[in-house]
Amino acid sequence: MESENKIEPEIGPENKKDKADGVHLFRIGFLVFTISIFVSALVGGFFGFFGGKIAQMDWSGFNWKKMSFEKKLNNNKNIEINQQKSFSQVVEEESAVIDSVEKASPAVVSIVITKDVPKLDSFFLDPFADDPFFNPFGFRQRRNDQQAPETEKREIGGGTGFIVDSDGYLITNNHVVSDPEAEYTVILNENEKVEAKVLATDETLDVAFLKIDKKNLPTVKMGDSDSIKIGQTVIAIGNSLGEFRNTVSKGIISGLKRQLQAGDGMGRSENLDEVIQTDAAINPGNSGGPLLDIQGNVIGVNVAMAQGAENIGFSIPINQVKKLFETVKNTGKLSRPYLGVRYVMVDDEIQATNKLKYNYGALILRGNNRTELAVIPGSPADKAGLEEYDIILEIDGVKLDEKNDLSKVIRSKEIGSQINLKIFRDGEMLNKTVTLEESK
Repeated sequence: MESENKIEPEIGPENKKDKADGVHLFRIGFLVFTISIFVSALVGGFFGFFGGKIAQMDWSGFNWKKMSFEKKLNNNKNIEINQQKSFSQVVEEESAVIDSVEKASPAVVSIVITKDVPKLDSFFLDPFADDPFFNPFGFRQRRNDQQAPETEKREIGGGTGFIVDSDGYLITNNHVVSDPEAEYTVILNENEKVEAKVLATDETLDVAFLKIDKKNLPTVKMGDSDSIKIGQTVIAIGNSLGEFRNTVSKGIISGLKRQLQAGDGMGRSENLDEVIQTDAAINPGNSGGPLLDIQGNVIGVNVAMAQGAENIGFSIPINQVKKLFETVKNTGKLSRPYLGVRYVMVDDEIQATNKLKYNYGALILRGNNRTELAVIPGSPADKAGLEEYDIILEIDGVKLDEKNDLSKVIRSKEIGSQINLKIFRDGEMLNKTVTLEESK
């Protein structure tokens, strides 16, 4: 039996190379395949985890339009909330103003000024007034000068005041009750008319104190004018134009410690120091009325308005009036310490203009009229030897500046007390001792 011989193909150089190349390609392919699987697993795991978290969320009914609408709705809600807050603040302020007015109004009164004035008819004598033959044109004949004219009581003016004591004590302006021949009637909040007696007046501050014969009256609450700030809300109440009783106006404090010269239209004028400026409307007839803070406390006495301007009114700080009222109530008259000088407070502008050594202090200076002397003859200042152009720098160690005006410091002293003045005169520093007297 013929054996079968198997012949293996001969592996030559070329066949060996082909085999090696195949092995190499196989290895590369395997490596690429392995890396692909690893990367796919990694990416798949990441997205699978992320997808699972998303799947756990409640996406029912979600769409982009709805999300956009809800975003706009939330924005609108925020705007509405801000508007509601703003409106709420306005309502709160309005409520505070209303409460303040209701609180103070019962104690705010109108003051009517009446006086005996000649009757117009009594100036003329008309014996033939009804006879067309003798008086065809209705002319009236002049009355005999030797015959006194008839008089009648007539209302000649009005102002405002406010009750500060339940026993009938009132505060108003001096210029409201300055006519000694006039009669003054107070109209209470219930339209009851009561005759008023003028107890005392202060021309320097332009305040007056009245008394009516009534008990258990509503009163205002006096506040603290030293703590007020520029920009805070204030309320004025007064008998505007002498006709519109308890008229209310609201504004803010526009300025503090103003100095002004006020006139009454009859040739009389006065210098007012440290007054409050406000844009709350103050009209003729408002004089003597209260200026209130938002809590309804009196912080000032309305005194003047600027002519030819809008909403520039002035009020006397109530702290300047409190002590005077207590004196009047306890003694029946006005008593306050008195130095007896006219002055202007020195500031940077006055220092620069006049080349002064100091930018503070009270410069003793005469008034605008020839009769307004710098040092009042016979006054404590005159007795102590003070002179015009002296600069009072300090009183009892207190520096005189915008915070401590001369009048304010003097008002804080007692009648009869001795004070030490540090004075600058002609390049020299002097010390003067002055005994304060009661104002006349």
